[in-house]
Amino acid sequence: MKKKKKYTFRKFLNDVHLWLGLASGIILFLVCLSGTILAFEHEIKDAFASELVVEPKGEQLSITSLTEKVTAANKGVLTSINIPASADEPYIFSIKENPKERRGTNLMVNPYTAETLVPEANPADAFCFFFFKMHRWLLLDSTIGRPIVGVATIIFLILAVTGLVLWFPKKVKWKNVKSGFKIKTKANWKRVNHDLHNTLGFYSLIFVVIMGITGLCWSFEGYREGLSKVIGAEIFNRSSPEYQVDMSDEKVATLPEVLSTVNTELDYAGEVSVSLPGGRSPYYSVRKYNTANFSPVTYDVVYLSKAGAVLDVEKFSDKPLGMQIASLIKPLHTGEIYGYLSKIIYFITCLIATSLPVTGTLIWLNKMKKKKK
Repeated sequence: MKKKKKYTFRKFLNDVHLWLGLASGIILFLVCLSGTILAFEHEIKDAFASELVVEPKGEQLSITSLTEKVTAANKGVLTSINIPASADEPYIFSIKENPKERRGTNLMVNPYTAETLVPEANPADAFCFFFFKMHRWLLLDSTIGRPIVGVATIIFLILAVTGLVLWFPKKVKWKNVKSGFKIKTKANWKRVNHDLHNTLGFYSLIFVVIMGITGLCWSFEGYREGLSKVIGAEIFNRSSPEYQVDMSDEKVATLPEVLSTVNTELDYAGEVSVSLPGGRSPYYSVRKYNTANFSPVTYDVVYLSKAGAVLDVEKFSDKPLGMQIASLIKPLHTGEIYGYLSKIIYFITCLIATSLPVTGTLIWLNKMKKKKK
């Protein structure tokens, strides 16, 4: 009689990896496929969008003159102004007709003529939104799809950890380990498929884990709160800081004065976004993105009273590590954190992640055929 093989811990991990992978395969395939498309969402939209290029003619109108013309031509309250770093891009004025609106309407304005530029309907918007709904909710109602995607993400993280353990051979010697770093393209298709799953899974592991850890912030509120406590900073914090502002001061700073103060405090070239004093915050909040930064998503903030006095200067580089991580959760998940470089890495990672359920299923089917024989 043949002795029964012991059910080892490695065998247990193999079973966990196998059955969780088979159970979640279709969902993970759809989530990763949509993530591959969304890695270049902005570039896809820009490729199909009508160009709104501003031709520099003479001098730009003053920000005061532009503001007066825009507010006179549109109903509602002006809430923010976005001033690009480039001279051939339009300014963006945000106007709310109703104070309860979350974002309001964005108007693209030619800074030389004060003309409002109206872009044509972008056919890529519907295309990208379809994959966005697939990625976040599997095209289901958000209350149903969000937790399903969340559970699938947890499974994917378990698959990543168990896959890493299984990637190492039983006898950890360099001769055995180094084969896990390459794909034997000249072998039969079953071996190539195995190497594609094993090797590509290893190379994409760290980025898959980053995507999974950050992605769960949108799926489960409890997880988001727990992670906030771990890093010591609130994730998706949209609250405004509180300052003691002298409301009796009747002086109101003009926008040129505000911009001059900001450029003095943050002496570098870059895009500027001015949030005007309103119901939520009775002061100016001005973001500035440094053109020379390696990361295009980080910014510094200057807070000024209505009178133009500097209340606070908040530089990204001076923030504690936890606050930096909390503010970068979204770009860490989408790959925007380092611009095109990280987007390309994330695109390749998502492409690999999309293939893993397929190659993994093929490995299982091949083993089933072998057992039958």
